[in-house]
Amino acid sequence: QVQLVESGGGLVQPGGSLRLSCAASGFSFRLYVMNWYRQAPGKERELVATVTSAGTSLNYADSVKGRFTISRDNAKNTVYLQMNSLKPEDTAVYYCNTRISSIAREYWGPGTQVTVSS
Repeated sequence: QVQLVESGGGLVQPGGSLRLSCAASGFSFRLYVMNWYRQAPGKERELVATVTSAGTSLNYADSVKGRFTISRDNAKNTVYLQMNSLKPEDTAVYYCNTRISSIAREYWGPGTQVTVSS
């Protein structure tokens, strides 16, 4: 069965850093694009970052460019999100996601809370 499990969230001061991890299992991780989304209270879920299957193409939301870095380790079936220079507006639940196009199915982790506050 497909599973995505996020970890690494927590409370951090503005300007601080966190590294999120997403452990994947139950599918051929190395063949699929992986995404990080986030959702803050009262706001729509937004796409934060995307990495292609080989890790050679990276894309980011304008709000996090220059501060966040997405990466993956296909040998460990894990995708990461390094978050630097964190701002209060980065506070949200962060979700790991992938889409299996052949069966028109999306998979989501349960999320990990990131709170940026002094």
